[in-house]
Amino acid sequence: MNAQKTIASSKPKRRKKALESRKARAGWLFVLPFVLGFIFVYLPIIVNSATYSFAEIKTNAGGGGFTLSFVGFENYRQALFVNPTYVTTLISGIQQLIFDIPAIVIFALFMAVLLNQKMFGRAAFRAIFFVPVIISTGLMESISASSVVSHMESSGMNDGAENTTVSQIISAVDIQLLFSNMKIGSGLATYVAKLVNDIYNIVNRSGVQLLIFLAALQSISPAIYESCSIDGASAWETFWKITIPMISPMILVNAVYTVIDAFTDSSNTVMTYINTVYNQSSSGRVLSSAMSWMYFLIVIAIIAVVALLLSLFVFYQRRD
Repeated sequence: MNAQKTIASSKPKRRKKALESRKARAGWLFVLPFVLGFIFVYLPIIVNSATYSFAEIKTNAGGGGFTLSFVGFENYRQALFVNPTYVTTLISGIQQLIFDIPAIVIFALFMAVLLNQKMFGRAAFRAIFFVPVIISTGLMESISASSVVSHMESSGMNDGAENTTVSQIISAVDIQLLFSNMKIGSGLATYVAKLVNDIYNIVNRSGVQLLIFLAALQSISPAIYESCSIDGASAWETFWKITIPMISPMILVNAVYTVIDAFTDSSNTVMTYINTVYNQSSSGRVLSSAMSWMYFLIVIAIIAVVALLLSLFVFYQRRD
């Protein structure tokens, strides 16, 4: 009898393991195109980039190609201590991105909570907030940027930085006047002013995060909210004690995604400057490779810090 019970109990375990192995094989099948593309396309490029960053490039006489000679960390020294612009551009770019990342995540969460409510035209509003993601990709981005520039030049709007300052939605002075009786420092006023002036960029870059937050909000069981309502919890208490903990894994995902998206965007100042150095001369290729690798390591460090800090507050629901 005991042997029969042991055999009977082992069958569900075997079925479970077989199902898990089938799911694992299916997962590898889905990611196989990316793995093959990374190995045969991207990996050689990464190796060449690392090789260039430690080498000096010399054009052969008569236009017969070029040769690389190992120079160690000379290109990194040039980028950090000789080049007058790279470090300042890197610092200012990181400061701007650190300012943008919390704003994008918070705005996406706020809009996801609003769009998750029952209201007329909810699907249309969700589509409207995702339209900038489609427009700001690939060819559409180039067409849009060229159209905006040509329109500004034809209408006389592209007259320099002074018009940009004048046309800002709100200024730090206005915020300081508004908060003068609230005992709020000038630093917070400047931050809020920059946030309002950068609202167009924030909306354009929050579409993917908004969809992820919406999916996370819809995965929360309505029974949890019903039990909170029965216990007399307010909407504020429910939001901070139920909604935020339940979607905290997606907050971590969106934070990491936003960091990567912001730091690898071709429009940010650091990427633009690295591309400029690359196109300057043949020596700019090796120097820009060193700059890119330093930038990459900084991005990895920031992602690690963000993931470490947020993982301390992430709640993972058990599904037994």
